[in-house]
Amino acid sequence: MDFLSRITRCPRPFEASQGAETAALFPGLSPELVQVVEGAAGCSPYLKTLAEKERDWLAEALVDPEVAIDELFDALPGTPDERLPDELRRAKRRVALLVGLADLAGVWPLETVTGTLTRFADLACDLALKAALRREIKRGKLPGQGEAELETACGMVVLAMGKMGAGELNYSSDIDLICLFDETRFEEADLHEARAAFVRATRRMAGTLSDKTAEGYVFRTDLRLRPDPQVTPVCMAMAAAETYYESLGRTWERAAYVKARPCAGDIAAGERFLQVLKPFVWRKHLDFAAIEDAHNMRLRIREHKGLGGPLTLPGHDMKLGRGGIREIEFFTQTRQIIAGGRDPDLRVRGTVEGLARLAEKGWIPQDAADVLTDHYRCHREVEHRLQMLRDAQTHALPTSDEEFDRLASFMDRDTAGLKAELLDRLSAVHDLIESFFAPETSEATPAPEADFDEEIIGRWLSYPALRSSRAVEIFKRLKPDILARLARTAHPHEALLAFDGFLAGLPAGVQVFSLFEANPQLIDLLADIAGTSPALAQHLSRNAGVFDAVIAGDFFAPWPGRTALCRDLADRLAAETDYERKLDTARRWCREWHFRVGVHHLRGLSDADDAGQQYADLAGAVIAALWPEVIAQFSQKHGAPPGRGAVVMGMGSLGAERLNAGSDLDLILIYDNDGVESSDGRRSLGARAYYAKLTQALITALTAPMAEGRLYEVDMRLRPSGNQGPVATGWDAFRKYQRDEAWTWEHLALTRARVIAGLSDLSEDVEAFRARLLAEVGERRRVVREVAAMRARINAAKTPAGPWDAKLGPGRMMEIELVAQAGALIAGETRRDVAAGLDAGVAIGWLNDGDREALGRAHALCWQVLQASKLLSVKPLDPDRIGEGGVDFLLRETGHEDLAALRADLDTCTAGAARVIDGLLAEVKDEV
Repeated sequence: MDFLSRITRCPRPFEASQGAETAALFPGLSPELVQVVEGAAGCSPYLKTLAEKERDWLAEALVDPEVAIDELFDALPGTPDERLPDELRRAKRRVALLVGLADLAGVWPLETVTGTLTRFADLACDLALKAALRREIKRGKLPGQGEAELETACGMVVLAMGKMGAGELNYSSDIDLICLFDETRFEEADLHEARAAFVRATRRMAGTLSDKTAEGYVFRTDLRLRPDPQVTPVCMAMAAAETYYESLGRTWERAAYVKARPCAGDIAAGERFLQVLKPFVWRKHLDFAAIEDAHNMRLRIREHKGLGGPLTLPGHDMKLGRGGIREIEFFTQTRQIIAGGRDPDLRVRGTVEGLARLAEKGWIPQDAADVLTDHYRCHREVEHRLQMLRDAQTHALPTSDEEFDRLASFMDRDTAGLKAELLDRLSAVHDLIESFFAPETSEATPAPEADFDEEIIGRWLSYPALRSSRAVEIFKRLKPDILARLARTAHPHEALLAFDGFLAGLPAGVQVFSLFEANPQLIDLLADIAGTSPALAQHLSRNAGVFDAVIAGDFFAPWPGRTALCRDLADRLAAETDYERKLDTARRWCREWHFRVGVHHLRGLSDADDAGQQYADLAGAVIAALWPEVIAQFSQKHGAPPGRGAVVMGMGSLGAERLNAGSDLDLILIYDNDGVESSDGRRSLGARAYYAKLTQALITALTAPMAEGRLYEVDMRLRPSGNQGPVATGWDAFRKYQRDEAWTWEHLALTRARVIAGLSDLSEDVEAFRARLLAEVGERRRVVREVAAMRARINAAKTPAGPWDAKLGPGRMMEIELVAQAGALIAGETRRDVAAGLDAGVAIGWLNDGDREALGRAHALCWQVLQASKLLSVKPLDPDRIGEGGVDFLLRETGHEDLAALRADLDTCTAGAARVIDGLLAEVKDEV
């Protein structure tokens, strides 16, 4: 599209009008174009010089500036090496001239202006690098490399950092580069010679770009962002750089790599290097300590540059000064670093795009993003005008009235209005950013009635979490607020003791304290948890990363269900390439969701039934998402599963979808090799051995203690023949065993069996067989006799932990569930829950409605007590040991006024249930 039709503004000439002179220089230009050129030349001596030198080219370029730029860039790669420095400088003049005019006239938006400058910088770096490498190849200084390897720069890559990396180069920008080479392309004996050649090539490339000649320069080039620049060569091996960042990398270097981009040379090698650095840049947990690091960096820059003091316009630095461009960039990058490890959508390079993503994902308010984006665009426009005046790498506003008038004319503004707007914008940015980096310190103090034990508070400084001065400094700011919030809990002294347990178990404090400082609502949550469940508070101290989930935006959203959970975890696992990282990812993910279920239950957002379903959904999602990963890893060595594959069946509470906070998982695995005798991998296994080892691999994936802990304990004893049987059962063998050999208790267990993971066709076959079998094997008298015998064996072998044991004992959960399973088996009922089993018992006439009511009520109360107790403590429930907060939760969950009423109701209900069960089993009493 032509230039003329897109003009939206025009600079006013600051110096005497030269319209006639400009028209004479460009006889073919329209009056409107002459006015733009005249306005630019009249304000900027630099643009005036460029226009005079390139007038013939400019007259053609203004017809269609995009085409002119493309043709200019397309012509450069064919330039002979000896002419390249001059041609790059000539191209730079033309780019600077056309970009300047397009910017001044409003023809191109900011992104096109900065993007065009960045495209030219990429091209110039690539051409200069390859010319320098060609020289080394011709001299035989790059072992094993020839002309053919120049396409990939012999394994060397240039990383564009800062504004160039983000595609945001300003008008007179220098370029920050890090140069690396892939040492794996060379034999070890050749590395020294290759490194020396790459260093020479880097210096020659930098000279080609930055040396000032009669034709000018291309870009001022800075190579100092590399690791430890005082002692390292200008081009480093990737392995050495990786080692540095892993062991010594600092927060500012992490921030720098947010914008890093391979721009020249071996782009693929550069992308691989950035992939390797992802764990360094993007931490797996929310990293609020980065806020203080960035704030301290801001203060050091101000001090070093002498930019402190009140905000005044003369000489103010639009980049580094208060409310300037760097403030907005720091704000954006710091927020990205905080959350980008958890949310890959935030890993973008551009500042404007970063603000938009942060708002879109809920990490900053939309209005803050809009305001900062508007100010950023304005700041960049002012920055460009300052640099266009004399091609100076400056960001300082004028110090004289005359120069401010010149700037205002350049921007087609009146001076007073421009000054007022700049002051307003700089102040607005400063105030918004300062509130993020340095929020006001809380003045909260403990409530007078909270007479906390000073001995407990006094020992906090001896804990591991407070061994660093930085942790102590942050905690000192937090302490009044923490104590105030603990004082507001229902039971302050218990909350203090539980918080003390949390703090004592915390291995390090900086990250967690920074998290609390940036998100004070988490202190309330911790105080709530500490005042109710000290066990959960202690768990938090060992797994403080779960707090990340609380501030991720959807912690208190409705439960998503198993399908959505499975999809989410599968996506996260797919993003990891290393198997161990996949397993650790699954552990972190599961721990966060497990914590969410517990917090919702603790706060009354869900009840015992909801929590039981949610824990089961979570376990099912973990198994379903991990199973394909386990198969893929196992198949690398042993080949794909022979035949139709296998399914994982959940038994017991997992099958019935009623887990508690401490449940282990009862599993069995059924496979169908479908006549295929062995796998076809490089280490082939017979079908039986294959599936046995695959089952063990799944168990290991779930139970192995890793850096992120373990997922679940697994029990495989419900498989055919129990511990004496193989860990994986063939499909034919499973059917034969269930029909001909299984004990009645094994058929009872099948009433709660459910396929958790595996291919749909085999899953459907297994479920169809289960339904047929349950309809065939439930002869009433035999089933009732077996239930009576099992009840007697359990009572003889297992002693209840006390009067509050909801699971064991006459009329308690285990006995009622046995009756429900018997009802389901006798009736051939395929639904797996207790209520369905009891209803089936009524339908066949084994139970009456009164029996059903008594058993159902007792089971519901026992279930509520069990769910609450497992959340409060890993030990058997003892009201004297769970504290007042725990008692309050237990009473709220069960709907009772006090412990005496709950105990009486529990005893009455279970005694009534025991009498019902005695009556149901009386018909076989003499046979047991």
